[in-house]
Amino acid sequence: MSMFCYQCQETAFGTGCTKRGVCGKTEDVAKLQDVLIYSLKGIAEVVVADNIPVKDIPDVNHELVKSLFMTITNANFDGDSIFAQIEKLLALRDALKSKYGANVDKDSATFTVLTLAEALEKAESVGVLATENEDIRSLRQFITYGLKGMAAYTEHALNIGKENLEIYDFMYHTLAQIEDDSLGKDELIQLVLKTGETGVKSMALIDEANTSKYGHPEMTEVNIGVRSNPAILISGHDLVDLEQLLEQTQGTGVDVYTHSEMLPAHSYPFFKKYDNFVGNYGNAWHRQVTEFETFKGPILFTTNCIVPPRKEEIRERIFTTGATGYPGCPHIEADAEGKKDFSQIIEMAKKLPAPEEIETGTILGGFAHNQVFALSDQVVDAVKSGAIRKFFVMSGCDGRMKDREYYTEFAKALPKDTVILTSGCAKYRYNKLGLGDINGIPRVLDAGQCNDSYSWAVVALKLKEIFAAEDINDLPIQFNIAWYEQKAVIVLMALLSMGFKNIHIGPTLPGFLSDNVRQVVIDTFGLAKSDTVENDLAAFLG
Repeated sequence: MSMFCYQCQETAFGTGCTKRGVCGKTEDVAKLQDVLIYSLKGIAEVVVADNIPVKDIPDVNHELVKSLFMTITNANFDGDSIFAQIEKLLALRDALKSKYGANVDKDSATFTVLTLAEALEKAESVGVLATENEDIRSLRQFITYGLKGMAAYTEHALNIGKENLEIYDFMYHTLAQIEDDSLGKDELIQLVLKTGETGVKSMALIDEANTSKYGHPEMTEVNIGVRSNPAILISGHDLVDLEQLLEQTQGTGVDVYTHSEMLPAHSYPFFKKYDNFVGNYGNAWHRQVTEFETFKGPILFTTNCIVPPRKEEIRERIFTTGATGYPGCPHIEADAEGKKDFSQIIEMAKKLPAPEEIETGTILGGFAHNQVFALSDQVVDAVKSGAIRKFFVMSGCDGRMKDREYYTEFAKALPKDTVILTSGCAKYRYNKLGLGDINGIPRVLDAGQCNDSYSWAVVALKLKEIFAAEDINDLPIQFNIAWYEQKAVIVLMALLSMGFKNIHIGPTLPGFLSDNVRQVVIDTFGLAKSDTVENDLAAFLG
């Protein structure tokens, strides 16, 4: 086969993409991503073998998280930029070996590639299928995908100036361990849980970073209509990029709209001072194929969620930054101070029409843990009185497949004495349904981005304390999560490490779980695939 990738929920036939990624990545890009990960393993081998303190190698730490982030689904489709990153990592690896005297003879720590062709050839022996034992391969990839999601959250926090050296240290040791052939299934399953524990730290880190700089999200109504000004659409997840874009567009006559996972930015107090930050345009990431046509202005991708555009006219309006990349699209790099020059995007916006209106009204958000705690008395009273029977955590990702309609129908079918706790772009399946409220508490509480699933874990722990529950699974909370890519994987691992059980995910279980590993996860944690709306409601509500 020309490639093999099964890291996302939409992987071909639920088993793996072998010719071209369902996401749109080519065979060459898939292979280069495999070599990029292998290059990171070589650096990890050197760092671990010579016991190099992570505090002494900040530049390497930062390239570690950026490189992992570049391989997340829908982040980077630009083979040239991935190959350049491989070259950078090999140079860093060799510099570490020279400085610290590490004597590591593993192939990952010694191989070289001088050309793109050599890198593609190397991929044949270092990709996913290089591990022959299916169960060991499954667990190694499970952990790797968790590291990718962890890296995304770590990089966002880093951009705000927050770091946790323990996370870097864990990443290096884990990348080295998953190459250790002496580790069997039991040891790797324990490493899955340890990855989840560190995933909790990464989500706590980004929560601290976001709230310390931008304030705690607060209940906010967000406009989903448009104004008549030319505009820029910002997509992805990075709040620092949004801040810099808003600063540079002030007074220019150019409006800024959020797209998909950037919607929660409107709930942070910091951003409410910008009068040209006017609303959210469109829905979840995959609907950009048509919504970018009607937006008319330039689009800035700050992180993953790129769908290869079908029309050249749309590609000509796309800009990338950070870990993202797309062939032919301008990529904006930060300077030594972390500043980015968005003037090229702003000048393009001035010359293009205003967005076409595709919907009107507002949607409500801002229910991260601090805002929910402010409502805690109302929530507790509603639970004690029976006004709220159960909470359903429906966080996660949206996707293109028709079976995703399950989540809309499930939300519609929920009894009126239940509340949906959501985060991530899965929200777009039901956040515009007008499901009402319970004694003033909205029936859809949106905590924010996918990383803000952390809020629901914090809320659950608080409710456990308030109700003096012996076990967190005794609370009236049911997880029914949609997943798509690797940030959802680390969220799942984090929840499992915290002791949450009987989590339902869908629309399918991960293709990277072998039959044996899947059964272990089911037996140990009660993980289950979503069924029909009717069957799941009957099971959840008893």
